[in-house]
Amino acid sequence: MSLQLQSTGRRGYFFGAFAHSGPGETLVVETSEQSAPDLSGAVRKRLPTWPVFCEAAVFVLFAVFFIIYGVTPILGGDGLGLVGADEPRYAQIAHEMLVRFDSAHTLKERLSACVTPYLYGHPWLEKPALYYWRAMFVFQEFGEHDWSARLPSATFAFIMAALIYLHMRRFRRGGHLDAAIITVACAGMIGFARGASTDMQMAAPLSIGLLGWYAWYETDSKFWLFDIYFFTGVATLAKGPVAPLLAILIIMAFAFLRREWSIVRRSFWWPGVLLYFAIVLPWFIAVQHQNPTFFREFFLEHNLERFATNRYQHEQPFWYYFVVLLLAVMPWTVIAMRALVDGIQTSVAEWRLRRSHPSKPKPNRPGDAFPEFLVLWALIPIIFFSFSKSKLPGYLLPSIPPITILTGDYLYRMRQRGLNRWVLLGHALLCGVMTMFALLLPWFVLHGAEMPPPHALVAALLASTGAVLLILIVVHGFGVTRLRLATTAVLIVLMFFLYGVGPFFGVPAVEASKRVIHLLDRSYSARPLAQRLASIAPANETVAVFRVRRDMEYGLAFYRNRSVVNYEETGVPEDEHLLVARVAGRGGKDLHTQEALEEYLDGRQYEPLFSWPEQGIEVYLVGAEVAEKANPQR
Repeated sequence: MSLQLQSTGRRGYFFGAFAHSGPGETLVVETSEQSAPDLSGAVRKRLPTWPVFCEAAVFVLFAVFFIIYGVTPILGGDGLGLVGADEPRYAQIAHEMLVRFDSAHTLKERLSACVTPYLYGHPWLEKPALYYWRAMFVFQEFGEHDWSARLPSATFAFIMAALIYLHMRRFRRGGHLDAAIITVACAGMIGFARGASTDMQMAAPLSIGLLGWYAWYETDSKFWLFDIYFFTGVATLAKGPVAPLLAILIIMAFAFLRREWSIVRRSFWWPGVLLYFAIVLPWFIAVQHQNPTFFREFFLEHNLERFATNRYQHEQPFWYYFVVLLLAVMPWTVIAMRALVDGIQTSVAEWRLRRSHPSKPKPNRPGDAFPEFLVLWALIPIIFFSFSKSKLPGYLLPSIPPITILTGDYLYRMRQRGLNRWVLLGHALLCGVMTMFALLLPWFVLHGAEMPPPHALVAALLASTGAVLLILIVVHGFGVTRLRLATTAVLIVLMFFLYGVGPFFGVPAVEASKRVIHLLDRSYSARPLAQRLASIAPANETVAVFRVRRDMEYGLAFYRNRSVVNYEETGVPEDEHLLVARVAGRGGKDLHTQEALEEYLDGRQYEPLFSWPEQGIEVYLVGAEVAEKANPQR
């Protein structure tokens, strides 16, 4: 019998092996005497067509640019060193794990070296080891650099965006390219894809797993159910039990909304459960065996206490994540919020219909439950973490992919009708405001909240007006289909402004365009200061810090590959050393560091070497403690 495409209603499409004839219809039976199949034609049908190839190439080009540009030396340059406290700290842990791995002689010793994360020789049990493993092996391939420490997040972000493109193309064709490009071209993804941190290590696998689960829901194929167990296990190794908890909450809420509790039972698949524990348990058991305090430190302190208390001083108001969400999906915020509202309205209408007529069968179409699933996936992490006493922006990252998918699908559905003029105008104005802020960013970095000079304001205003007009004219002339092109064009120009032009795979950079990223590097990273210190002191010279931010302390330690001494924690070293002290706060506020240093040094000689005004820092050379004071006579 002939091979025929069959519809399975809600479960999507699949190729069936038989074509069934209804009553009264002629049954056509193909005999073995039919001509041999055209194998070359079958092969050609399996190969992607030229439009499909071009579409995929467009996605790859956009994804590589927005995720990688300005991260690696060959594309945009590694202009910005590690920033914040987490990036240098996690990179240093991966470096120390690699040192222990390379010094091991047997397979058992190498496996043991990959179990316990260490920071400056002490166990660091805040997070599981996934990021450290991935960064360690990247270091082996590309060397120990700050840019290579960011590749684990960049690669996961690309894989997630690629699977969003493929999943949408399979289950929600039409908006797949918009959804994938919006995912890689929003502020949250651009930022966290460049972070040497654990946030993308959890969000990307969890998102891939949830997409796989929905594919199973549509097709009823166990192949897709494999994804939720495998990738949730990977996400658990990134941040711990919060990954499976979020997955369970989203699936349970979806079952409740759809009034299909059977999917919870059918989702419980013994091979998948065994796979999940096979991925997760070996490391958790091994690290507990090596560190008896692991259960208390990781589960009780860094999971339960972090959620229930403000022990780690990250308290924020309840509405914090709603503001973070608006910033994370820029410049698509206006359209994304309209798409989210549209998805919520659709979900509520579907839920009311099922509730009002529970016995009446509903017409189901392939993918008709996808908006409801995406809405729950987007809202549940926001609501869950809003109740946490400890709030950080990265916790929201799992909510961004479903919102960008909703946005891409919404734009596709609006192609015929056109966007509401107020939504389009709001989107264009937001892109203009973002352009103006980005162009004025160097001024605010140098001068704080001081008003920019008139010529700078006029230039930024003209550029922002140009961005607004570009979007409005393109959409008016070519329709909603070209909205992504106009918006990403604005983003690309801003990326060139911030990161500079070049290098491009061997083509040298335009040095004059690198002033902004060099300013940001000097203002927010410890790398330029560490390079300056290395030029005046040997690598084994003791460096101490006083009143500096944690990002500077951890950053200096990573770039010098040795811990620094903190006056306020361990006291003043007896030997001669360099001292990095913060003397000015925001707006140049005097921190009275000089008076405090006099007390700490207690008469010891010291002299200023140079200033680092971008971060309010003064560097001193502190002489060794005199013998009489170090060993007083009795």
